[in-house]
Amino acid sequence: MQRLARQRRRGAVASAAVAALAALVLVAAPAGPASAVPAAPSAPGVVPAESGVRTTDQMVDVGPESDGTAVRLDTRLYLPAGTGPHPAVLLAHGFGGSKESVDKEARQYAADGTVVLTFTARGFGRSGGRIHLNSPDFEIADGKALLDLLGSRPEVRRDGTGDPRVAVAGGSYGGAFALMLAGVDPRVDATVAAITWNDLATSLFPQGAEGSTDPGPYKQLWGARFFGASVGSAGGATGATGPAGATGATGPSSGGTGGTTPAGATSPADVLCGRFDVTLCRQLQDAAETGRPSPALLATLHRNSPRPTIAEVTAPTLLVQGESDTLFGLDQADANAAGLATAGTRHAVRWTDGGHDGASSNPGLDEDAARTWVRTYLAGTRTDALPVPAFTYSLPIPRRTDTAPVATLDTYPGLRDGLEQVPLRRPDRPAVVLTPPGGQPSSMTSIPGLGATELPTYRLAALPGMSAAFDSTVLDRSLTVVGTPSVRLSVTSTGAEATLFVSMWRVEGTDAVQQRSLTTPVRVALTPGKATDVTVDLPASVWSMAAGSRWRVLVTSTDSSFTTPREARADRITLADPVLEVPTAQGRIAASSTERDTETLALASAILGLLAGITSAALLRRRRRHREAVREDYADIPLVVDSLVKTYSDGHRAVDDVSWRAERGQVVGLLGPNGAGKTTTMRMMLGLITPDSGSVHVLGRPVHPGSEVLGRVGALVEGPGFLPHLTGRQNLEAYWAATGRPAEEAALDEALAVAALGGALDRPVRTYSHGMKQRLGIAQAMLGRPEVLFLDEPTNGLDPPQIAAMRPILQSYAATGRTVVVSSHLLAEVEMTCSHVVVMHAGRVVTAGPVTELLASEDTTVFELASVASIAPARAALAGADGIRSVEVVDDPTKPTVTVVSDRAREAVVRAVVESGAEVVGVGSRRHLEEVFLGVIASSQGPSGDGSGDGDGAGSIVERLRQVRAR
Repeated sequence: MQRLARQRRRGAVASAAVAALAALVLVAAPAGPASAVPAAPSAPGVVPAESGVRTTDQMVDVGPESDGTAVRLDTRLYLPAGTGPHPAVLLAHGFGGSKESVDKEARQYAADGTVVLTFTARGFGRSGGRIHLNSPDFEIADGKALLDLLGSRPEVRRDGTGDPRVAVAGGSYGGAFALMLAGVDPRVDATVAAITWNDLATSLFPQGAEGSTDPGPYKQLWGARFFGASVGSAGGATGATGPAGATGATGPSSGGTGGTTPAGATSPADVLCGRFDVTLCRQLQDAAETGRPSPALLATLHRNSPRPTIAEVTAPTLLVQGESDTLFGLDQADANAAGLATAGTRHAVRWTDGGHDGASSNPGLDEDAARTWVRTYLAGTRTDALPVPAFTYSLPIPRRTDTAPVATLDTYPGLRDGLEQVPLRRPDRPAVVLTPPGGQPSSMTSIPGLGATELPTYRLAALPGMSAAFDSTVLDRSLTVVGTPSVRLSVTSTGAEATLFVSMWRVEGTDAVQQRSLTTPVRVALTPGKATDVTVDLPASVWSMAAGSRWRVLVTSTDSSFTTPREARADRITLADPVLEVPTAQGRIAASSTERDTETLALASAILGLLAGITSAALLRRRRRHREAVREDYADIPLVVDSLVKTYSDGHRAVDDVSWRAERGQVVGLLGPNGAGKTTTMRMMLGLITPDSGSVHVLGRPVHPGSEVLGRVGALVEGPGFLPHLTGRQNLEAYWAATGRPAEEAALDEALAVAALGGALDRPVRTYSHGMKQRLGIAQAMLGRPEVLFLDEPTNGLDPPQIAAMRPILQSYAATGRTVVVSSHLLAEVEMTCSHVVVMHAGRVVTAGPVTELLASEDTTVFELASVASIAPARAALAGADGIRSVEVVDDPTKPTVTVVSDRAREAVVRAVVESGAEVVGVGSRRHLEEVFLGVIASSQGPSGDGSGDGDGAGSIVERLRQVRAR
């Protein structure tokens, strides 16, 4: 059972794999000699020439697997036009790729006059064998056989027997191959190694604690990608037979053909390994499960790296590395550069803003540098000066551009040159950072393969209770950080070991962004309860720290890109030294962006769009003014709505032939259920949208977008909108200033009295409650004493005393000869506030008139009784009597009532109730607005509820009201 569980865990690790690593190869083309001593090729397949370039595909015999299985590599030779001999370039692909991955580059350099040999590495595509991760005994030995093949070709220039004039170039997996081959074979004349490793152990198990040689946490997401690429390429192999061969389905880059599982697979664990060497695969799977490498795995990874032989490289070498690379960081290129410097080998270092997480923004410059390097050294040129700058680095991409400025220095400074100190604010007490049981949830500070997007992902990284942040003071001058910043932390833990993740962020307001999506893991041994100081080397890269900016060092207990401890732990973290130490450089700007100024173009486009909109609006106004003449007969009527119709693009007719008017001194309530068309009507009355037909006139002037008469209108529609950082007073002043009218016309004091905000008026609006913002919005609508005031749900968010205080304000405002239109769902408030109502349903006006008239009723009698005991005799006297349509009671002990709807004369109804013995203290005919509203809505509904109004008359009004309430 334990073995089965272990296999299942391994299955989960392998199944987590996603897309394979992309091959990225930077190469160049030039001229040089040749020799002979062939490896044994199979019968070649000649591919038709293209642009004078001839290609030949052939399977080449290389060394066998450890079990003796013969292995052949799938190769392609590109021959340039013209007579030779020519210098050669051996191109290596990235992990998961094949010879097809570098076909474009190979054809380009062959067209320039260079013989190019590409190949599919052992364990991939149609080549045989298994993946050993650039083992000196297998993949690097294969490289020597390929040099033998080039040395045997008559088209290749030779420096001696079997010694081709050759450069080796590759990226990632191919970059390490190029360095390692140059370290063991002196026939290599030039090397270009891009985005690759120095030590695979420190790449996959990075350790950010300065001075520590212990492996750090495992890069689990990148590890999953290695397995994915292996399984994806585990098919179509024709270059091997027996256990070490492979057949099966291939990935798109393999160039292979179909199949099933690796040959020789004897267990589910072997199947999960794809075409990996099974021993190496199991070691990697164990590390993925535990988060720690075994000594055997560490030894293998150290050996399968340029590090052991980098000091033996004599070929001039160009190292190209990405500044935003979460797989192989700049520290790996720095270690390779240090090894080359120790050997006295000519070399140059180039940092691009790309890497495994994203392409360089200057690919042309990077390719030119590689081409120049290879051309120079394959031509046999021997000068003291390097053909490219000794050190080139890319600055962060500025705003308004698409490409990174490129700077150069005459010498490579390493990662810790020109150190300066940025003060950090020491917190009053240490932060407590928890590691949750099981290591979940996990912070997300970077996503392998997505690059530095400067998106607002800080909240995904700084999980509450699982992170600590240390901010710098505001920088008084600009700094260009080039290399590895460092910070000294003090850690006190409940455990004997702490695993932490440290990253650097630029603070913007209350949030923070990463210029580079990079994280440093730290694993440090501790004594529980005792503080331990540790110096953390943050990821090496290039940052632009502008004057006036603040920077943040973020420490988290988990990170989704790495395996993290599953045991719960609490760490107290503070600054051992309140400084961020940063390396700086001032290089010469060798090339800056010549791309489009995207921000300026966007702004120009927006301005052009705005101008076009203004022009269109002006034309529209002219057309509408011509079409809708001033109505002098409406000059004294504040608002006239005439036959409005509005149909939306989906065919829904929101407003259907709506007509009504509002006179001076009126407070008009616009009522209707949801979807009745109230808001659409109000938006047309304000000129916010254009009706399909019909018109709106304010004081005789037609209303349309941009109408001058709208300057005599105030409105609060669909909630207020304010600038949150300004005070309430400043918002009102800014709003009025935007109208361009004189300040003395604003009547600001009257509006402030309406708001009734007191001292809060001079506080930022972001501190206001919803009700306070609503009152400020009403005050804003009343600025300038508009002659027509539109208010949409004005009491929304107000408490009962504030609602009561608003009634006399609106009524007294209308009493000055102005007009107020209120849209509201609070029928009781409309009844107490408004003088007139307009009721809409299904896009039409179903009734309108003075509130007093609508509430009066000839067929309704309301009895106010002395006590609840009088309800029963009154109901008994009326129920079932001729002409009585309905009897409704309200058994409120404080005010019991009986409401009767009858066809009989009111006197007869009153006599019947009094004779029943009920104690009557009042008789009236007034209904509540809710009854009127629900009644007219109900009577406007047809049997199907479609608003047709063609009902059959059956059923009481009360029953219809119940149906409406149910809806």
